[in-house]
Amino acid sequence: MPTPRITMRQIRQVLRLHLDAGLPYAKVARALGLPKSTVGKFALLARAAGVDWAVAQTLTDQELEARLYRSAVPRAAHHLEPNYALIHQELKRPGVTLQLLWEEYAQANALAYKYTSFCIKYRAWVLGLKRSMRQTHIAGDKLFVDFAGDTVPIVDAATGEIRQIFVAALGTSSYTYACATMTQTAADWIASIMNALEFIGGVPRLVVPDQPRAVVARPDRYEPGLGRLVEEFCDHYGVAVLPARPTRPKDKPKVEVTVQIVQRWILARLRNRRFFSLGELNCAIAQLLADLNQRPFKKLPGCRREAFDKLDRPALRALPPARMPIVRFKSARVNIDYHVELDGHYYSVPHRLVRTTVALRIAGATLEIFAGQQRVAVHPVSTARGKHSTISEHMPASHRAHLEWTPAKLIAWGERIGVGCAAPVRWQMDNRPHPGQGYRCCLGLQRLARQYGHERLEAACTRAMAIHSPIYRSVNPILASGTDRQPLPAQPTQTSLPLHENVRGPDYYH
Repeated sequence: MPTPRITMRQIRQVLRLHLDAGLPYAKVARALGLPKSTVGKFALLARAAGVDWAVAQTLTDQELEARLYRSAVPRAAHHLEPNYALIHQELKRPGVTLQLLWEEYAQANALAYKYTSFCIKYRAWVLGLKRSMRQTHIAGDKLFVDFAGDTVPIVDAATGEIRQIFVAALGTSSYTYACATMTQTAADWIASIMNALEFIGGVPRLVVPDQPRAVVARPDRYEPGLGRLVEEFCDHYGVAVLPARPTRPKDKPKVEVTVQIVQRWILARLRNRRFFSLGELNCAIAQLLADLNQRPFKKLPGCRREAFDKLDRPALRALPPARMPIVRFKSARVNIDYHVELDGHYYSVPHRLVRTTVALRIAGATLEIFAGQQRVAVHPVSTARGKHSTISEHMPASHRAHLEWTPAKLIAWGERIGVGCAAPVRWQMDNRPHPGQGYRCCLGLQRLARQYGHERLEAACTRAMAIHSPIYRSVNPILASGTDRQPLPAQPTQTSLPLHENVRGPDYYH
């Protein structure tokens, strides 16, 4: 029966404004000074009773009241109520609609509701669920992931470290996975997600995390930029990653609720236990996780495991043949010597990349260096701190030529110019304290050959040898002043001394 606060006249006005004039609930409520929920209630009652405005005008107040409040008569005597929980679960399957489910329900069923009443009653039933359950998730579509706020300590004689708890849940079945990790680095995130995919035995279409810096290189509300390791994960598994908006937990309510469940049903049960290793902790979590997935739903039929086997498992795509190896990425700036530093060792890159930033990809014993999306260098990882790994092709032409010079090659170059030029080159190789000093002097002689020509350099070197100064600092001014064009100074002739008793001779000193 209608409450004293609303009269049959007001009910008729509600039906006229909504069913005949087509005004929405909010405008009808404002026009009549009634709560919006009251307007919606009588509009739904009228639709369920099959009463439109034209029919309502032909009925007396008593007849209209009886038609709207037929719920006082047991429905089982007139209609066969659908299984709304089963309908709610079936709608999560790809391609399943209310129209299809109504046809299956009404087929060969004389007590079935009409389609409109069927939809109205189902939607009214959905309003009784928790808000977090209202979202419609497609089977095999989304895997929601997050880290729990609670942690679990592990007894360690040195550190007594704390372990993080990773949680994942499928959108349709709420099938849950949890594990403990060392930290929340990018490697831990990706390894945990891969563990979750192997736990469910397939790959969904979308993974929905938060926007931690370990996962998102460029946080943004609308177009977040993923980290390089996450991009490799997407390519390897053929899955998309769509981070939730910052400070918007409603974007991933499924895992928010699952985190609470894991904290209450798993971590709370482990609060008085002491663990001495990560593996021991994960074994305890796995045992409680199996019990959690077998627990019956409160308002839906079955449990997480049954819903997963029926809905999500058939819709998941197959895992790739091999698990993706976890690699490490690091950005580095190329120094002026065209090398980048990693863990105290220096690796060469093409010299054109000097003063640019490159990405280092460290996979086991191999280092790959990328400029943008192009791989520009590959090196074996070295643990020798302070040393260099240099590929000659990365060097400028002048540096490469300098590196390739050997003593034999330099002497052969001097001999091709002449005997005079070969003499100071040999002197550099034989008399310098370090070969590098001799190389530099010979490179200076090569520059003089390009500047003055081979003939003048040969003459200048011959003069330098004659004055016993076969160095670059002597040859260069000889050429600059043109002294090489002048005749060589006459060599002094040695005259014999006359025999005399005061001349002792060289044998005297022996």
